[in-house]
Amino acid sequence: FPLFLQVTCNCFTISNGEMQDVGVGLYPSMSLLNHSCDPNCVIVFEGYQLLLHSVREIQIGEELTISYVESLMPTRERQKQLVRQYCFECDCLLCQNQEKDAEKLAGEDHAWKEVKDAVNEVRYPKSKEEWQHILARCQNLLSNNEGHLPDTNIYQLKMLDCAMDACINLESWEEALYYGSRTLEPYRLYYPGFHPLRAVQLMRVAKLQYSQGMFPQALETLKQTYNIMKVTHGTDHSLMKVLMEIKEECEAMMRIQ
Repeated sequence: FPLFLQVTCNCFTISNGEMQDVGVGLYPSMSLLNHSCDPNCVIVFEGYQLLLHSVREIQIGEELTISYVESLMPTRERQKQLVRQYCFECDCLLCQNQEKDAEKLAGEDHAWKEVKDAVNEVRYPKSKEEWQHILARCQNLLSNNEGHLPDTNIYQLKMLDCAMDACINLESWEEALYYGSRTLEPYRLYYPGFHPLRAVQLMRVAKLQYSQGMFPQALETLKQTYNIMKVTHGTDHSLMKVLMEIKEECEAMMRIQ
């Protein structure tokens, strides 16, 4: 391989507490881990520190694996990215069975293809006006595709996430909670068991529930978050400490009521 390709293959995308990309780092020992679309380990970050956590019981002699690509993608898209970026094809059970591909692309083809194009066009906005433009585009597409696309369609799900982000940045908390709540069932479907992305999404929704005075609901969502995050992040992670602070505030508000 050319040197550049070697470096690209062995790099990890560094993410912040909400699993948003903030940079790229080279972690030589972790680059020895092989790929599976259904891995037994996940990687999270604490600042620039990379943390590896197992997400299920690992047998003696079993290989540790992580996913090199976003598991939300359909099998064909995952395979294309693995070949393009890492020069191999995956033959794990998920790829052999093409599990959940039908749900990921459910709905009318013309509808999800339009949404896919719109999602791919979004670049992270820098101004309030840009967020307003993105939200209007999301609202229009979600409204037009009502009854044509289920929320489990992965491009519809990405559109809901995009609308939620826009509402949060525009401080439209009630509307953000509406979109965020719609993502929870698809997240549960596509990230079963222990997955950091599901934990972070649950925590975002819990914060929104708290902001709306929905303290019992927020507490229940925080409990779900905790059960996942203690495995994916560990009890000492800074995000876990934030979670516990919100939980205590929730419980205090419920005592007052």
